[in-house]
Amino acid sequence: MTNKKHMSEDKRAMNYGSSGPIYDSETVAHLENFKPNLHTVMTDENVIQNFCNKYTKWITSTKLNSYKGLDSFQYATYANATSESFDKFYMRNNTRRFRCFKGEYMYHQLAWRNSWPNWLFIEDSELDENDAVVISLPFSDTGNKHINHDEILNKCDELGIPVLIDCCFAFVSKGVDFNFNHNCITDIVFSLSKTFPVSYARVGMRLTRVDDDDTLFVYQKISYNNRFGAALGQHFINKFTPDYIVDQYKDVQIDFCEQLNVEPSNTVFFGLGGDDWKEYSRGGPKNRLSFHKFMHDKNLKEYYGS
Repeated sequence: MTNKKHMSEDKRAMNYGSSGPIYDSETVAHLENFKPNLHTVMTDENVIQNFCNKYTKWITSTKLNSYKGLDSFQYATYANATSESFDKFYMRNNTRRFRCFKGEYMYHQLAWRNSWPNWLFIEDSELDENDAVVISLPFSDTGNKHINHDEILNKCDELGIPVLIDCCFAFVSKGVDFNFNHNCITDIVFSLSKTFPVSYARVGMRLTRVDDDDTLFVYQKISYNNRFGAALGQHFINKFTPDYIVDQYKDVQIDFCEQLNVEPSNTVFFGLGGDDWKEYSRGGPKNRLSFHKFMHDKNLKEYYGS
């Protein structure tokens, strides 16, 4: 029986619902100009490793955020965005009880409701040594660092609880301290889906401290990954910095937030509303509005009905 106890409404059809890349004219043009020889890409046995090597260096080239401890995660594997890495984390920790904060990315709750129905929000019960935790940074519900992020990681260190950190908003954010100096962190996952118009190509990467020979590692070792996604990802990180989107749209975010009387998030296409925006609640204390659908136009007139 499917447990829908914790499911919230789908907000993709709402003006400021869901989240996704900004269809920035420069990045769209770059996508249109991507015309590889598909046979060359599909037969290039080095494209995955080249992408992972460049992507890891690209991440830490940011001038808007800080990264600490990333170099201790020496094993990089290609992943189809972040969701494929989530599945591997679930499989590795399948005897544990899964935990996340309220307002976390809905994928986890959808995955857990059938196979691990004993999962709980972190707010609803003390952590136990048999738990496994998923946390997004920036946090999915706000685009900021979760207020209890450090506290929970310290507790997970103390109890030996494995933690996956989801950094899918890393390259559309500013002012975030990405501190991975915690023994509890086993997986760090990145994606370009929220940064560039490549979400359907599933471009992502997982970093771990150890090679446990799970199926992501097996794919990598036998060169059976998504080579097209890796080639497309490399095409974009060769052209744009990890700060490009924030640099382009930080002033637009401030303008939109002032017009709607909401608080700017550290993530450039989010605004955080008060009681007037309760319909955008995702279960946490904030009401997250996403401007990604129309930031490329740099105006809200369509949504004002004028």
